[in-house]
This record gives sequence, C-alpha cells and structure tokens, in this order.
Amino acid sequence: MSSKTVDDFLDRVRQSAQDGTLVRLNLGASIQPDGIRNVFIRPVRLKDAPVLSFVYRHPTRDVTKNFPYDEAIDLLRDLLGQQFLNGFLSTTTGTAQLTFRKGRQTRMLLGKPEVDEVPDLAHDRAKPRPVPGHSAWLKELGVTTAEGAVKAGMEAKFRQINRFVEVLQPLLVAAQLDPAAPLHLVDMGCGKAYLTFAAYEHLSKTRTGAVTATGVEVRPGLVEQGRSVAGRCGFAQLKFEAGDIASSRLDSASVVMALHACDTATDEALAKGVQSGAPLILVSPCCHQEVRPQLSVPAPLAGSLRHGIFRERHAEFATDALRALLLEWAGYDTRVFEFISTEHTGKNIMIAAIRRKTPGDTEARARAVSEFAAFHGIVRQRLAERLGFALVGSEAAVSRETPTVS
Repeated sequence: MSSKTVDDFLDRVRQSAQDGTLVRLNLGASIQPDGIRNVFIRPVRLKDAPVLSFVYRHPTRDVTKNFPYDEAIDLLRDLLGQQFLNGFLSTTTGTAQLTFRKGRQTRMLLGKPEVDEVPDLAHDRAKPRPVPGHSAWLKELGVTTAEGAVKAGMEAKFRQINRFVEVLQPLLVAAQLDPAAPLHLVDMGCGKAYLTFAAYEHLSKTRTGAVTATGVEVRPGLVEQGRSVAGRCGFAQLKFEAGDIASSRLDSASVVMALHACDTATDEALAKGVQSGAPLILVSPCCHQEVRPQLSVPAPLAGSLRHGIFRERHAEFATDALRALLLEWAGYDTRVFEFISTEHTGKNIMIAAIRRKTPGDTEARARAVSEFAAFHGIVRQRLAERLGFALVGSEAAVSRETPTVS
C-alpha cells in the first residue's frame, strides 16, 4: 500500500468536507462481501455540528452512524485497503478514485466533477444522484418534467439509470481506462437509449479525454429518436446506427454494453466485445431460451425442477454461468452481481468482463467450461460458437489456446 497516495486521498476528503464541496464518498470492492458490502458517506449537519454520515450496507440491512470529521478520517484510514479496495470521492470541484491493486502500487485517478452545486447539509436531504433530474435528455425521453421532477411511473427507470452510472464508474477504473485517454462506448441493442444517454453525459462530464458513443438499434424509429434527442441536447459525439447486434460491425471499442438484449442477442454482443478487444464488456441478460431445452437434470434435483419457476432459474443460472466461464477462457476476468433490486425489475443480473493483461492458464479455464457444459448437458451455445469453443469433446476445447470469433 502506498501510504502517500492514501494520505493524499484522505486530504482531499478532509478538505472537501471542511470547505463544503464534498458531495459523496463511496467505499466498494469489499474483501468480505458477506459482511459489509459498501459504505456510503455524505456530509450532514446535526444540531449545528457538521459530521460525516456513514451508511454501512449489509446484505439485508443498512446501518447509519455519524462521525466528526477527524474521527471519520481516522476510520476511513482503517477501512481503505483493509476492508475496501475502492474509494470514490465526488466533490463539486472534481472526482478522485482510489484503487488498491494486489502486488502493485495503490493508484488515485482524478476526474472532472459530477455536479457543480454545493450539497445541502440537511440530514434528511435527498440522496445525491450522479444523473441529475434536470438533464435535458431525461425530459426529452419522458423520464422527468420540464422542472426536473421524475414523472409518475418513471421512478424505477430513474433509479435504474442512476444505479447504472454508479456501477459503471468503478468498473472503468478496474479496467484501467485512463480518464485522460479517449474512450469509445458502444451500446448494442440500445432501445430507447436511456442508459446510452446517461453513460455518455456522465463520462463527458467526468473524463478529461474525448468521449464518443454509438447506440446500435434494429428499430428505425428508435434510431431516429435517439439522433433527434442527441442533436437537441448538443451531444455531438453520440451517434445512433440502425442494425441488429449479430450483423453489426464493431472494429474497436473501449466499453461494449448490451442491457436486456434478449436470449442469444446477449451472446452476440459478448462476442462482438471480445472480438473488438474491448477492455470492458457489460451485459444484463434477458430471457434464456437457447440452453433451457438442453439441460439434463441430476436425479436429486428432478423433484424440485418439476416446478416451472425452478426450471427457469436453473436455465438462467446455467446460461449466465457458462457465459462467465467462456469469458474467463477468452481472456477476461468476470464479475456477476445484482445490478438493481428485483423490486424494480426481475432482469437484474449484470455480467462485467474486464480484459486481462496476460492470458493466464487457458487450458484450465477450457476444462472448466467443458466440465460445466457436460454436467448440465449443454452441447451448443451461441457465445461458445462465436468464440470457436467446441462444447462437445473436451479435447477440442482444451487444445485451443486463444479464442476466435466467427
């Protein structure tokens, strides 16, 4: 751990709290995910005494504690690098991302501010959002009113949009995408492009390097709508193209995402991301039809899997677990997590794939894919086909040292 880097980060926290520019501080990448998953910190004023409010997020509950500035800084020093490997500071003057990396130097990356308004110190103030309600594109897409209030019936969508941006920021850091370098984001099957607009606006505000984005959508009407809204909002580097995921050409990209692409469309997007060499690939799978008819049921599970909902969840697990294993074999480290609460949508799983700098043990990863597929009776799967991985016959799979995309 580089104590100087941590000291610099904590000095920024202390200074922003004292001068009233602190918006939020999030701690993530817990080394004990079954314990406290995250800590969310913001400034509040209690009985005329300024404090930092810590919200400890456990798997089943939140616990809030308030600390004076000096005590809070000492507590942060104990948490950073010991229990949490990421710290993200947002102030009205800029952002700072602190990342602890095993065997390497601790790093702090600086970015442009998410917001430019001084935060309200009221204890019951609304949670600060990385995507403010007054964003012009939110009004254009029918999420908010002209005054910036969220429309009735769009609350869940607004939460999803903000949650996506919160998830995206630390993944960019994990993928080592330098905020000063150019970044190109491609959203495959972008639909109405809520998350495309959110990502483009946020990245344009917080990165110093040039940001470009492309939304790919098969429905011409939505493509035209996206182009019109981008034009009216002045988003000159946000483009929309007509086409389906499978036939779209993708030469290069920094981030490839496909959120709720149906069934094998998710696999097509993953394959495009691998083919382009994208440092970061994000998918939120939707529907799992291809694998379900193939699944063999172990005898002890036969009684349970007679229930349709269990068969559906079994298919979801088997499909997405196989996707993660294939991505690991193809040179990526994967993270699978709940993107947003099931209260808002049942399509709540996200697979994040971060390209490795070195390939690692390809043969061992190939065996893991083959054994998993054989156990579940899976003999064909779209991502495996696109990557040139033979699910039937472990020798053919293991003999491949690098993936190919057809």
